[in-house]
Amino acid sequence: MSDAINIAMKPAGKSRQLTTFNLEKRSKTIVLPPGQKVTIGEVRGAGYIGRIWLTFPGWFWQHWHTTAAIDPTMLKSLILRVYWDGSATPAVECPMGDFFGAGQCEFNSFTSRYVGTSSGGFYTHWPMPYAKGFRFEVENRHPRNGTDIFVNINYQELDAMPKGAGYFCTQFHTGRRKPGDDALIIDTAGSGHFVGMMLHMQGELLHYLSFLEAPEYVYIDDDWDKPRFTGTGLEDYFNGGWYFRDGEFAGPLHGVPLKDPLRSMVTMYRFHEADAIAFDRRFKLAFVNPWEVDRLKPYWYSSVAYYYCNTPAPTQPPMPPHEEVMKLYRTRDTDHISIP
Repeated sequence: MSDAINIAMKPAGKSRQLTTFNLEKRSKTIVLPPGQKVTIGEVRGAGYIGRIWLTFPGWFWQHWHTTAAIDPTMLKSLILRVYWDGSATPAVECPMGDFFGAGQCEFNSFTSRYVGTSSGGFYTHWPMPYAKGFRFEVENRHPRNGTDIFVNINYQELDAMPKGAGYFCTQFHTGRRKPGDDALIIDTAGSGHFVGMMLHMQGELLHYLSFLEAPEYVYIDDDWDKPRFTGTGLEDYFNGGWYFRDGEFAGPLHGVPLKDPLRSMVTMYRFHEADAIAFDRRFKLAFVNPWEVDRLKPYWYSSVAYYYCNTPAPTQPPMPPHEEVMKLYRTRDTDHISIP
């Protein structure tokens, strides 16, 4: 059934919204002090989330609070977590900026089909089904600054989780890579399908983009010692070419919200629909550079893999400490430079 027909069909169940707006207090936000976690809301019963929108200050100058502290690293200091069906461990866990395409601590508006940043707001339209409920949590890891968060989550109450649907999950990776190191995007077990990623990269040297030479290596189920398929280059996976020769662009399923060749910085996304990658037991994707080590230079990356799994709490790598998450080489409008 086409999207045009689907949008004409009345949704099943009851339409609901979870919001930070408090009618009694007439307050729009929830306060997030530094170093604390806050449950934004919890819902019980079956259904699916159709839209999440949120925003928060702290990373830009506030005309209504001119003396407020400004630190663009706030974009990576808030950790987003979503728990399905009462699970004790989150299926979604990653820095806010990384999930929404601002993992370089820079906000560039782009409006893709499933994830985007639109002139100060952050949104996702990934469908997120659940059988027993969900809990939405945010942690503020900034060492000094607090913030306020605005959240609106639109969801549909149903009698049961849609048959055959998987649980929406993410997997976050970050770190510095020496010449010859792979960039792991996802390594997971279970049954499900991979639907895309957000990837942020910085070369240690200025004017260096050779990390884009690395094609994807995709391992599925029994094809573990040898990849089932590979690509021809990192930018090729994102449907670009020649190191994204014409610069930034934003499409519904792929794009480059940020490209700065001088600062060796690129942010990329690609989402899979008809080309979603199915797996029955395990799945791994990494970018592997075929060049000789002596031709390569160090780089930093962070990534968020988006996928659906048959369990509400798949085994995930532990969230790195804040100081590891923040090991970018350079952040605009700060004195933050961490080249070793």
